[in-house]
Amino acid sequence: MKNTALSLTHEALGAKMVPFAGYNMPVQYEGVNIEHETVRKAVGVFDVSHMGEFLIEGPNALDLIQKVSSNDASKLEIGKAQYSCLPNDTGGIVDDLIIYKIKEETYLLVVNASNIEKDWAWIQSKNDVGADMRDLSATYSLLAIQGPKAVEAMQSLSSHDLSSIPFYNFVVGDFAGIEHVIISATGYTGSGGFEIYCKNEEVKQIWDKVLEAGAEFGIKPIGLAARDTLRLEMGYCLYGNDIDDTTSPIEAGLGWVCKFNKEFTNSAALQAEKENKPVNKLVAFKMDERGIPRQGYDIEDEFENKIGRVTSGTMSPSLGVGIGLGYVPRVFSAVESKIFIRVRKNQIPATVVKLPFYKG
Repeated sequence: MKNTALSLTHEALGAKMVPFAGYNMPVQYEGVNIEHETVRKAVGVFDVSHMGEFLIEGPNALDLIQKVSSNDASKLEIGKAQYSCLPNDTGGIVDDLIIYKIKEETYLLVVNASNIEKDWAWIQSKNDVGADMRDLSATYSLLAIQGPKAVEAMQSLSSHDLSSIPFYNFVVGDFAGIEHVIISATGYTGSGGFEIYCKNEEVKQIWDKVLEAGAEFGIKPIGLAARDTLRLEMGYCLYGNDIDDTTSPIEAGLGWVCKFNKEFTNSAALQAEKENKPVNKLVAFKMDERGIPRQGYDIEDEFENKIGRVTSGTMSPSLGVGIGLGYVPRVFSAVESKIFIRVRKNQIPATVVKLPFYKG
C-alpha cells in the first residue's frame, strides 16, 4: 500500500484511512454529510495526491497527444486545460484525463490513480513519434481546495489574483511560500475552487498554511467519500464506475470531448457510433420514493425486466433524495422517462433527469 506525503498527517487528524487505487487514503474525517456541506457552503481541502501526472514534451508532443486523446488539444493555449479521454481500440475508454498546456511543446497529463501504469503503457505504446515522456506521479502532490469561499480564504497565500483564473485555466506561480506551483481551476465538486500541484517535499507546508489561512472561513479537511457525493451531484463520471474499458465515450455522454476533425484511436468507429446513435446511454435519475441506489443494483422496466445497472448512486446530501447514474437502452433515456431500481427485494420507481442534480 502506497502512502501520499500527507498520509501521517491525515492519521494525526483522525481520518478514517482506507485502501484506494493502491494508496492509503482518507475516506472521511468527521463524516460524509458534514464534509459535503462544508464544501457546498464554505471551503474544504482534499489530498488527491494519488492522481497521476505525466509530462509530455518536445516538438512531437502535440502529435502524440492528438493521436491518443479524443479532444482537440491543438486548441489549447498556454495556461489552459482541457478535459479529454483516451479511447482504446475496441470502443471503450482507457481513462479520462485533464491535459494542461504548460508552455509550447510541454503538456501535463493528469490521470486517475488506479490507471497510472495502464495509461503510461498505453501512451508509450502509441509513441512512435519520439515525444519525450516523463512520469512525475511519484514525486508530485495534489491538493484540491474547493467551495464558494475558496478564493477568498486562500488569496492571502498567493500574489496572483485567484479570482481571475477562469474555469479550466491555470497559472504557474507562488502559493503558501512555495514558488512555481500550478494553481488550476478544474474542480470536480461543482462548488468552485482550485487545485495546487506541487512537489512532495512542499505539500506539508502548503497543507498547513491552507488550513491556517482558511480557519476563519470554516475550512476542514475533506475525505474521498464526500468527494464522491459531490461529484455525483454534478453528474461527473468516475472511472471504474461510470466509464471503463468496455463503455464508449459516446454512450457515456462524452461525445462533446470527441472531436472528429482529427484522427485519434478508434475515431472512425466512435464517429459512426455517434452518427448512428448508441444502443445504450448513461442516464441520471432521481428516486421517486425512499430508497438509496447503489453501484451494481439492477435497473428494470415496469414489468420487472432488467434493462441496465446502476453505475454510481447515493443519498444526495444536498437534495435529500436518492440519485444515481446508470446505463439503459436509448428508448428509456429521455428526460422524464420512468425506470425502476431494484433495491434488495423492492422495485422502486425513479425518473430520468437532466444533469446536474445539484444546481447551486
